[in-house]
This record gives sequence, structure tokens and C-alpha cells, in this order.
Amino acid sequence: MIEVRVPDEQEGTKAVVRAWLKQIGDAVAENDPLVELETDKVTQEVPSPGAGVLAEIVLDADAEALPGALLARIETEGATSKTARAEPVQAPSFSAAKEEQPFEKLRANGELETRLSPSVRRACLQHGIDASRLKGTGRNGRVTREDVDKAVASATVVSVGEPTTAQPRQLSGGDIPHDRMRLAIAENMARAVAEQPHVTAVFEADFTAVAAHKAAMAAKGVKLSYTAYIVKAAAEAMAVAPAINGRWEADRIAVSPTIDVGVGTALGEKGLVVPVVKDAGSLSLEQIGARLDDLTRRARDGKLARSDVSGGSFTISNHGVSGSLLAAPIILHQGQAAILGVGKLEKRVVVRTVNGRDAMLIHPMAYVTLTIDHRVVDGHQTNAWLSRFVEILEGWPAV
Repeated sequence: MIEVRVPDEQEGTKAVVRAWLKQIGDAVAENDPLVELETDKVTQEVPSPGAGVLAEIVLDADAEALPGALLARIETEGATSKTARAEPVQAPSFSAAKEEQPFEKLRANGELETRLSPSVRRACLQHGIDASRLKGTGRNGRVTREDVDKAVASATVVSVGEPTTAQPRQLSGGDIPHDRMRLAIAENMARAVAEQPHVTAVFEADFTAVAAHKAAMAAKGVKLSYTAYIVKAAAEAMAVAPAINGRWEADRIAVSPTIDVGVGTALGEKGLVVPVVKDAGSLSLEQIGARLDDLTRRARDGKLARSDVSGGSFTISNHGVSGSLLAAPIILHQGQAAILGVGKLEKRVVVRTVNGRDAMLIHPMAYVTLTIDHRVVDGHQTNAWLSRFVEILEGWPAV
């Protein structure tokens, strides 16, 4: 027997079994996807550690999956009969005829793909979705439950039996049931506020120098987002207040040896994830930009791995991209001492000294906030960090 276990790497959030992709008695090859696990941040496929026959499912759908817990057993030799499976949690009822009808999907090579998990089949039946018209993001183009959820949220998938020219379906209004991601986010936010005393300082940053550098780089064919500059400046500012990159422990303030910057990425109605730019302090501006582009794209495609959202030591919430001028306090990411908030970048009238006289000028400005865990960081460290952060942005050298 080969044991299939929940991966040990987990960010302290709860994982649950979302759907089994193989059934008792199915033959499996090594690295075949067996089961989907879901946390508040990512959906992860667990591959088969070896070849054989799936003999036993230990954790069924909706069961909590702790790191290292036994998921299933695979029989490698002499497995000719199916092993009894524990009675699963009752799913929404559908007629047997409908439940047994597989949805078919053409792979890129023309071969019909019929291996939809029970969870995906139920979701397609419930929402009237034709799975053959979904673009699968699972291995070998397989349609996952995440793909169905996204289709339902966007309401752009043609239902079963509709002509291909049909207009997108409109979802009805009303209450929105909690999904696992929303429940986990709520639990994490409530715990953070209860355990960490939040204090927020507000500064204003002039982005004139950054905007000029960004335009000059674009002219050279290097496209950079403002977030890349913000991550770079935040990493450099850690030198004046290292505790900002730390966390509270019962016997000490533990300062991270690397600056691993999480960047909040909105997923619409699904909430948000925080992919992490690892060791940002050692990266160039261009390298940070490339990492951000890759992480953001995979976050919105639902393809982040657990390692992409774990291990952050500091977080940035660029809430200005959605129009917010100021947000305070921004809830701390658990286990971190500070979170940077960046408001909307807009042109404002500012007073500057020109040739020894005050002058009113129009510059691109944004409010920036630093919310801290007051157990770890005091006011003078907070202000020192923000002063240096703003200084770096406003003094960005020309190309």
C-alpha cells in the first residue's frame, strides 16, 4: 500500500477536501491528480505518489485536511476488487439519470475528456453549465471546481442546451452564501484584530520622480507597475527600522532574515489572495516587476501554489487601484508586525520652494499608511520607516 497524505507545507490556514478526482478502484499513474484541497488562499491538486489502484479514501469531501493527515491508500499489486468507501457527506440530490451522464470536453488533441469529478458534475448540473465550453485549468486541461465557480461568478458561460449565440446568463439577486474562502478570511481578520493592537500613521508621497522613471523605462521597452516601485522602496526602508519586518513571539521580537513582501491581489467577489515576492531586498526593480507580473497573473488564473502565498514577513495593500484615497487601519496579516497601505494616485496642488520662493504646483500624490502591531513597533520606528519610504520614492534617480 502507498499512503497519500496532505502536504506538510501550509500557511496555518485550514484546508478541506474539495473534491476527489479518482474513485475507489480507479487505476492511477504516478503524479496523476487525485484530490483537490482548498484553503482560504489556493486550491491545490494532490498528485498520486505512485502507480496502482485507489483502494481506500480516508478523508471524504468537506473533511478538514490537516498537514500530514492520511488522505487515501493506493494498492500497488494484486488490486482487482474495489474497497468499500466511507459514506460521504450527503450532496445536493439530482436524478440518477442526470448524475450518471458525463459531460464531454475535447482536449487540444481531439480526444474526448470525460473525467469530471463528482463535485464538478454536481456544480454543472446545479447551475446549468455546459462543461464542454469551459476552459479547464487543471492538469491536461481538466475542468476543476474552481473553473465552474469562476464561470458562475462571471455569468458568461452558456448553459446546457442553449445555442452558442446565447447571451450571458444573469444571476439573480439575494443573499450570498459563505464559501470557504470568505469564512477563512473572516476568521483570520477577527483573530488579528483581537490579538494585535493596531495603530496607523499617515504620510503623503509625491510620485513625480517615480512617474518620470516609469515613463523612461517604458520608452526603453521595460513596463513596470507602480507596485514594483512600492515593493522596492518598502524593502529598502527596512534598513532604518528592522522590527517592521518582524513578528511578536512570547519571548522575543523575531526579525525575519529576508524581506518577503506579500501584495494583496483582489479576486472580485471571491475575496483576495496575498502572493509573496520572496527576498525582495535582494532583487532589482526589474526583477521585482517580473515577479509581480507572474504572481498576479497566476493569482487571477487560480494557479498559485501554497509556496506562493506563504512565508510573507510584510504586506502591501495597494487599495488605491480601486479608487480609495485612504484606508485605516488595514488589518494586519497574522504573524506580521506591519502592513503598508497605498491610496489612489491623483494630481493635487502642492506647495514647493522654487528659486527661494513658495510656489503652487500640480504633482501626482498619494496617501500612504503604515498600520503596526504596537506590541512590536513604536511610533518613532513607524515614522522613521515611513519617512525613509517616502524619501526613496520622492528621490528616485532619473534614468
